[in-house]
Amino acid sequence: MDRLRSWLHAPRPAVPEVRVTRREGLHLGILLALASTLAIVHSFLRYGIYEAKGYDLGIFDQVVRQYALFNAPLSSVKGVDFHILGDHFHPILALLAPFYWIWPDPRMLGIVMALALAAAAVPVYRFARRRTGHAVSLVAVAALMISWPFQAMVNWDFHEVTLGVPLMAWLVWALDGQRPWLATVLAAALLTVREDMGVTLIAVALVMALRRFWPQAALVAVLGVLGYWFATSVVIPHYSPTGDFGYWQFQALGPDMGSSILTILTRPWEAAAALVDHPLKAALWLLHLVPLLFLPLLSPLTLMALPILLSRLWNDRLNVWAPVYQYDAILAPLLLMAALEGAVRLSDLLARRRRPRPAGTGAGSHASPPMRRLPAVVASTALATGLVGTAFFPQVFPYHRTLTGDMTMTQHARDLDHAVSLIPDGVCVEAADNAVPHLTARTHVGLHGDIGDELATWMIVDTSVAELGGWDPLTPDQALDRAERLGFETVWERGDVVVLRHPDRAVSPTCTQYLQHR
Repeated sequence: MDRLRSWLHAPRPAVPEVRVTRREGLHLGILLALASTLAIVHSFLRYGIYEAKGYDLGIFDQVVRQYALFNAPLSSVKGVDFHILGDHFHPILALLAPFYWIWPDPRMLGIVMALALAAAAVPVYRFARRRTGHAVSLVAVAALMISWPFQAMVNWDFHEVTLGVPLMAWLVWALDGQRPWLATVLAAALLTVREDMGVTLIAVALVMALRRFWPQAALVAVLGVLGYWFATSVVIPHYSPTGDFGYWQFQALGPDMGSSILTILTRPWEAAAALVDHPLKAALWLLHLVPLLFLPLLSPLTLMALPILLSRLWNDRLNVWAPVYQYDAILAPLLLMAALEGAVRLSDLLARRRRPRPAGTGAGSHASPPMRRLPAVVASTALATGLVGTAFFPQVFPYHRTLTGDMTMTQHARDLDHAVSLIPDGVCVEAADNAVPHLTARTHVGLHGDIGDELATWMIVDTSVAELGGWDPLTPDQALDRAERLGFETVWERGDVVVLRHPDRAVSPTCTQYLQHR
């Protein structure tokens, strides 16, 4: 029991907070500048060659653009007059409005994303410096910045979870540095990132309790419960067209949260089996843990990752199990810091077995070579995984395409670019998913079939794809049949791209006023 208690209660930092010299700060800054530049280049290339999508870049561009205009966050990509807070709860996006006062362009979100990921690396460096030297801490930062979750985030174009990545990383740093009230504030800020962060706060509260931050743990737990209820039972139903929260997708556990919790408590073997019952699920576990040598399992910090990870694996949708989604990015710094803490715990355990422990020293206080060596091993292994993966596995490490010059303008992309140039400003247009981000700055653009039958005067159809994007997407054939039925006529066609126009329909004020302050 004493050993279990010793494992659960977090050690004090391995060394006091280390002062970072100007030279060390310069090294860190150069590394983050290089990594951020790579992320921005990859993001800009995706946009330039028409690989960026309306889902999600077009949606978030519209939302931030509306905030910048001091309008309600309506996204026509989601539907006519669709209030985005009826989809997910992420009011933190309003803080991005000033960036659009500088440059109102979808690519600005790529810059914001790179800055957010770099901001998450700073606490990882400082966390590592409490346990090891400057060089190893830089290796840990490099491993994070080139990790597959960060590459997947950049390759997704943008997502609200981006803004949760630095919040989570700084939260872990605050807990590790015995700053429970700062951690509480950061945990509360997570509630503005996404509605399901309320559940994550329960796990944060548990870790706080294990560290004996009792008042803060109680407060964070209450905030988590209230935050989840407020987002999913008040705000989202209020703005949702259907009047309810539409993202309960855990039918394998139960039709609602209550029944799902009951399943987990009364039939835990079924719930556990559902976490590994598909090759993609097993791959997701392994991709998170193998590069870190399974050392996160030795740290209670990993408990904070479970709500996000388990919600992915218990989800009914097969595609969210794949290691290509943005959701993993918020876990990357957390699990890396947990691995570093786990490395120190393991080293400390080995040191205690080798020799008697000096009286009065805290866990992790040993400065023996084994303790310093194991964090270096885990950081180096994580970096090597990222480098090898980027070199040989582009499906999971998409920076491969940027670094090898594979992201080039195809004839199909040129056709889409010309099609976009034919669309006048201020009109309503239905477009294929990959054309949408290029139209959000000057039109009221939606996906095919998602803005009704009366608004659009122009259409762009991409016949090379299986579906044209959206929650319930049309196929190209369905879109062309619908266009013919509504009276649209083809005005330009080349390759797989078709541009159509309605000859008689006037442009609605809904279209012309969408990009104005209302």
